[in-house]
Parts: sequence; structure tokens; C-alpha cells
Amino acid sequence: MPLVLLNIVFTIVLSVSTSARAEDCGVIADFSSGGIPSGWQIKEKNGKADVQVLKDAGIPAVWLRSDNTSFSLQKEVNVDLKQCPILTWAWKVIKLPVGGDFRKGDADDQAAQLFIAFSKTRAIVYIWDTTAPQGTVGNASAPFFMSIKCVVIRSGKTGTGAWITETRNVYDDYRRLFNEEPVAVSGVRIQINSQHTGTSAESFIGNIVFSRR
Repeated sequence: MPLVLLNIVFTIVLSVSTSARAEDCGVIADFSSGGIPSGWQIKEKNGKADVQVLKDAGIPAVWLRSDNTSFSLQKEVNVDLKQCPILTWAWKVIKLPVGGDFRKGDADDQAAQLFIAFSKTRAIVYIWDTTAPQGTVGNASAPFFMSIKCVVIRSGKTGTGAWITETRNVYDDYRRLFNEEPVAVSGVRIQINSQHTGTSAESFIGNIVFSRR
């Protein structure tokens, strides 16, 4: 993750006008159409993206496979967390990068990451890590003027191979992690990488939704 943080921040956030109306609560990523949804872009950092939109067990999803690569899908949004604080998504990890651990720069690989950007200096990343225990919160490596928090939602092989639905109150997470009121969400990014460990990873991520309490 550290190698792509600058790219993430400067390509995904702050292109939405501050005067723009915040989006209504609703689906941020809808994969039911069978293709990359409108507004989403593939970004390749290392190697070539291996990604498809399909149905798995009847669930519309984006499938991602990394073989010593790093790539993502990203979208600019404008979501008011005071109105829409609840984030829900489903994911299914098939293969974890061997030895992946976000706490180590030379092993910072994950099968699935959901990156929520707020500004040039603030972001939260929800991850399924290979090694770091579930519930671990830590700082991602970043320039001194940035603060990016990693939250381990799932860890290790427990639950792999099955669809799991996650729900987070992003408003509460932001207040707890940064000790301040959040600004609007300006970008969402789905990412997979395995280039640090030189291994491979595979996952699915389903529809991403912001909703009211």
C-alpha cells in the first residue's frame, strides 16, 4: 500500500467541486450491469490489471486477481457522512497473498482493500489482511502531511471462500480515528496487490452502498 498512496490521493480526491451537492444515499458501485460501472476507472500501478465484472453465486461483483501486481478501480464521489454514515459492502476472498502484512512496508499486500478518501490528507482503508489480527488499526506509510488509517476488517483464512457482508459507520470511524468532524467522502477505491511479497491474490467485491442510520 505505501507505494501507491500518493497516486491514490492525487488521482482520487478533490476533483469534486466544494460547491457540488452531496450525493443522496445509495449505491456507489453497482456491478449488476455486467461491465465496469459508469464513473469507475481502472488504475494500474504494477503490472496489468486482471479484472472482470460478473456474477458469483448469483451475486453481482467485480473479480480481481493479482499475480505480483497492484491495481485498483476508483471513483470520485461526494457523500455527506452526516446524512449517509453507513457503508455496506460484500466481499469474498479466494486467495490471500502469502505473508501479507500491512504493518510491514516490504509485505504490505492485501487480497482486498476498500479505500475511503476524504481529502488530500485524510483517508480510511478497510482491508482483509493475511497476518495482522482482525480489529487492528494502524497508520499507513505516507508523507508527513498525510494521515491514512488502516482498519483490519478480516484477517487470515477464516471466512475465505465465502461471501461476507460488512457494515461500518464511517462517520463514527472517522471521528474515532481522527478526533474531528469528517468532511464529505470524495473518493472510493477498490484495490488488490501482491507485488511486495511477490505472490498472488484473488477476491470478489460486491455492490458498495452508503445509507442512513
